[in-house]
Amino acid sequence: MGKVPYPISGAFPLPLDVSCLQQLSYRISSWTPSQECLMDYLYFLANASLTLRVVEYLHSMPHLPFQFITVIHQIEGWVVKVKMNNTLTPQQDGDFRAFMSELGIPYQPDIRVQMALWSLETGQSVVDVMRRYQVAVVSHGSPDRSNIEAFRQQFTMGLGYCPETLA
Repeated sequence: MGKVPYPISGAFPLPLDVSCLQQLSYRISSWTPSQECLMDYLYFLANASLTLRVVEYLHSMPHLPFQFITVIHQIEGWVVKVKMNNTLTPQQDGDFRAFMSELGIPYQPDIRVQMALWSLETGQSVVDVMRRYQVAVVSHGSPDRSNIEAFRQQFTMGLGYCPETLA
């Protein structure tokens, strides 16, 4: 076989299928910025203030074609899902992801939250979803600052103090 290319590990490179590489290279080189991306954005945010910033941002950016925003409060933070009703350009997608990444982290929910989000998206009532999946759906639909503020105020009054996630 000859000399081992990686003497420390003794590994050989895997044989490459050149036709696959050529197809991939063609796809990458033929992509143009006018192509569009359809995305749902699901992020975990640390507190209510950051969640309110997302709502304010969506209100200030009328060119972003969002269909709905879902806000779920959890003990350790907030889950925010933004679904666009039209496709975004790669530039818009990148800008929105950058904004959201400044405020939180991309989120992979557990099955209970996934099912709650899916149920809301399919039109089930917020109250039914909260009962069935035991999640606190603060807002679903058009982004509404008052829902988040009211939730924060009621939760804080009930506890007698303001937890860090509600700050």
